[in-house]
Amino acid sequence: MTPSRSRTLWLRTEPLHAVVYFEERCRGLGRAVGLKGFWMGYFAARTAPMGRVGPGVATAALGVFAPNMVARSLPSAWEYASPDRVVEERARVTAAALRQLVPTVEALAAKVNDPLLSMVEDAPSLARPLFAANRDLAHRSDPVERLWQLATCVREFRGDAHVAVLADHGLDARESLVLAAATDRVDTAGIRQDRGWSEEEWAASVDRMRVLGLLDAAGHVTEHGVTKRELIEEDTDRLASRLLRPLARGEADALLTALEPATRRILDSDVLPFPNPIGLPRVAG
Repeated sequence: MTPSRSRTLWLRTEPLHAVVYFEERCRGLGRAVGLKGFWMGYFAARTAPMGRVGPGVATAALGVFAPNMVARSLPSAWEYASPDRVVEERARVTAAALRQLVPTVEALAAKVNDPLLSMVEDAPSLARPLFAANRDLAHRSDPVERLWQLATCVREFRGDAHVAVLADHGLDARESLVLAAATDRVDTAGIRQDRGWSEEEWAASVDRMRVLGLLDAAGHVTEHGVTKRELIEEDTDRLASRLLRPLARGEADALLTALEPATRRILDSDVLPFPNPIGLPRVAG
């Protein structure tokens, strides 16, 4: 499968997954189970499939958050709600959100859950901690919960690959965000604050990127920086394309076609902001 098909898979599954971060009832997930604030809910919901993890494991797996930001939520979140409870609540509220946003989601689940499951079950888990943890949750009885969980598996498989690619290209968490912001994939001020980095920490990474030749003296991305970012995306697409291996070309194209209307409906709603910290564009691929 070509990287371009891999990219389309991301563009057509990420919006299904991303409602968990932006839809109103999903944003209240943490408080609904007794957690303290949005970010404690975010870190608990994102890492709950891995169990009662602490800040070190979570920071390494998530890849781009400031360690002290993660440490404000983990492991203290588990004093208020168990990982199992968080897993069940996130599945319930995201399925409810999808049913409201996409009235045809039941029919979509009936059509795409089997090919998505075949991809997820066939994919390797080595060096993919978030994917592996989420795959263990894929066999949910409710079809829309299962659809969301499978889209999440696809998302975390690609996310694990992306973190590995960033490391392979010699970038740390802050540097990867600085480069993403410099190439207009995310908003600079928003992503710095949302990922917990101070102005001083951000400035230090900008200086480092100048030394590497990725930014110029004015802080603008250089040709070398643009090329580096393109290579990162290409390598991520290449590694994520492993998901499509179990499907014949026609099966993969049918899956992508089936996902497009639901993706478009979510993108056209007011649920996902643009720009957003995911770097998700307003296109369905």
